Amino acid sequence: MVPSSPPNTPPEHRAGFVSIIGRPNVGKSTLMNVLVGEKLSIITSKAQTTRHRIMGILNGVHEGTPFQLVYSDTPGVVTPAYKLHESMMTFVKGSLEDADVVLFVAEIGEKAADHEVIPLLRRTDSPVVLVLNKIDLSNQQEMDAKMAEWQQALEPAAIVPISALLSANIQTLFDAIVTRLPVHPPYFAEDELTDKPERFFASEIIREKIFLNYRQEIPYSSEVMVTEFKEKDDIIVIRAEIIVERKSQKGILIGDKGSMLKKVGTQARQDLETFFGKKVFLEQYVKVEPDWRSKETKLRQFGYDE
Repeated sequence: MVPSSPPNTPPEHRAGFVSIIGRPNVGKSTLMNVLVGEKLSIITSKAQTTRHRIMGILNGVHEGTPFQLVYSDTPGVVTPAYKLHESMMTFVKGSLEDADVVLFVAEIGEKAADHEVIPLLRRTDSPVVLVLNKIDLSNQQEMDAKMAEWQQALEPAAIVPISALLSANIQTLFDAIVTRLPVHPPYFAEDELTDKPERFFASEIIREKIFLNYRQEIPYSSEVMVTEFKEKDDIIVIRAEIIVERKSQKGILIGDKGSMLKKVGTQARQDLETFFGKKVFLEQYVKVEPDWRSKETKLRQFGYDE
């Protein structure tokens, strides 16, 4: 006779790493922010906004079973043109290697044939959930055809059509993720939201404003380093360096009499105060570092290693 479990035995706990991958600008960052319930990844209409692997940690209970989800937002899959791109792709491959579940995000209009992400998905033995995003831009007939197309090309563990922007069908996706997590104790403390330090999010908020306010090469040639982050009782003092590749870019970024840099600073400070829940004093400086995107030493200095 098998003895019954003691009445106070806690239910099994599920925990795992969930990697979100796909092409640039398909809605990966929007999706992670929706799933976690916090804005951890910056979002703009420009492609290749995300450069790092950013983890978002979610704890809860699903149908009586406690869980911990560790989401990884990753850079969009690109053909590397710089050392920076190579580092970004290293983050993508690393997230696939330790994933318990893979969320492959594709727009409704993407074609499955010869899709460059599919070879990467062959690297994992974990279940792949195809997330068909931006269904608000489609109709039922097109959606059914796309689901059949992807089923034939990829044979994923599940296909879930959603709209990350409108939070449509997110609960169905959430169920598909949690039920595929392995039984495992938590990897992180319950009060942790992410693996990244406060300085990282300060630099990302500033970088987001650069993407929103400038065109052409400026956003892609820029990097932000927080050189000082001092938290006091009533205020946080942040000093940041914005690095560009050419003197002409420095002039454009600063603007006439500093007008553009002031605009970026004002917008960033407002978001920083919302994010940290405290007053922020922000100082920004612009520096020129020629060809930093192709220099391994500079990329390591800026945190592009895993």
